[in-house]
Amino acid sequence: MITLNTYRQEWFGTIRADLLSGLVVALALIPEAIAFSIIAGVDPKVGLYASFSIAVISAFTGGRPGMISAATAATAVLMVTLVKDHGLQYLLAATILAGLLQIAAGYLRLGFVMRFVSKSVMTGFVNALAILIFMAQLPELDPAKVNMLTYVLVAAGLAIIYLFPYVTKAIPSPLVTIVVLTALTLYFGWDVRTVSDMGQLPDTLPVFLIPQIPFTLETLQIILPYSLAVAAVGLLESLMTQNLIDEITETITDRKQECIGQGLSNFFTGFIGGMAGCAMIGQSMINIKSGGRGRLSTFVAGAMLLVFCVGLGDWVGEIPMPALVAIMIMVSVGTFSWASLANLRTHPRSSSIVMLVTVGTVIFTHNLAIGVGIGVLLSGIFFAGKIAQLFQVTSVLSPDGRARTYVIEGQVFFASVEDFARAFDYKEPLDHLTIDVSAAHIWDISAVAALDMVVLKFRHAGAQVKVVGMNLASETIVDKLALHGKSGTADPLALH
Repeated sequence: MITLNTYRQEWFGTIRADLLSGLVVALALIPEAIAFSIIAGVDPKVGLYASFSIAVISAFTGGRPGMISAATAATAVLMVTLVKDHGLQYLLAATILAGLLQIAAGYLRLGFVMRFVSKSVMTGFVNALAILIFMAQLPELDPAKVNMLTYVLVAAGLAIIYLFPYVTKAIPSPLVTIVVLTALTLYFGWDVRTVSDMGQLPDTLPVFLIPQIPFTLETLQIILPYSLAVAAVGLLESLMTQNLIDEITETITDRKQECIGQGLSNFFTGFIGGMAGCAMIGQSMINIKSGGRGRLSTFVAGAMLLVFCVGLGDWVGEIPMPALVAIMIMVSVGTFSWASLANLRTHPRSSSIVMLVTVGTVIFTHNLAIGVGIGVLLSGIFFAGKIAQLFQVTSVLSPDGRARTYVIEGQVFFASVEDFARAFDYKEPLDHLTIDVSAAHIWDISAVAALDMVVLKFRHAGAQVKVVGMNLASETIVDKLALHGKSGTADPLALH
């Protein structure tokens, strides 16, 4: 449980850096939120209100200080069909329900599943997001839509981003990029795309509203599948982003609280006309690279987003898109794990395959959940294959040739039961057979079934069979599930 002193430090430990980085993130959030609204098929203000609300609420309730949560493409794409078939009000209801599901997941401590995400999957996730962030900038670099001046400004923006820190690090270079390029564009009247070209910014504060839908079982059946998908994808991206920032900042934060915080953010956002969201790796990286470490940076990002849109909309609308494109390219380059390319030659082949498949799947499907799910599945298959190889069976025959002891070493489970079953000579005439499992562990129902078949086959051949050396866990599952030690149970071999 977080202490009051720790919580206070997370808010006010780095005030100056948090304020400046929050300003940069707020400006970078605007085109993203508008774009995600367009993806979901709703008015830009739905994404902007959501980004304001989610960022501000998660600043108070989240488990990871300095992480930016807002409306995202990962959740927006899941809502397209719902909006198309049923309209905005159902999207708001689905957002509220998704929030409740995430709160429940937090109290059930489902964040523990992150333990099963391997380093290779995490690297694949990060690399895929870096590529997607870069690909998302390509429409703003399309020669058919923009002029040559756009490329010059993007290059100038990148130069400022990477060279200005050599002058001073007191002011985040992305903020300087926005100010300088905006001033130059306005002064010279250059014809480049601006934030206002992305969509109309809201000019009023959000208001509390209850979704105008019938409160019936049919409505629940409509929104529940979407809410489940949004809740799962949102938590997955949030927890993986949390892991990444934990590694970068060398800190450990609370997964349970992050799940609850994301849930509360989405729950309340649905009541002010906002769409569901989650942690954003791109904006989180902007925040971290700009010096933001505390909850204040997340709060400032959300609060200033609303101020910029409602109070300074005309000015913010003049920000040239090349400035924001340059920032996002910086994020893409900084997010990508370039070391992973060199590691392809030195890391185990299975790890490299998992990383590459995760990257490829996320990019192909644009769905983080599918990519990470396949990566985790592959990791599990490769792991099971390696563990199955750490298995062997040896045997010793008694001097009179009438008794044999089989010694089992390693892990007996679904991937090794075939080798286990083949290790026995069922045609050998024996009076006594001992199966020594003191150096083994019986894991699952497949292993129990294999042990059953071995024991019963030798008994049918007339041998007395004894299993010795079982540890407590193995003995528990065997006593519960095995047939060979129970009287009055049908013999499966007798049925053939």
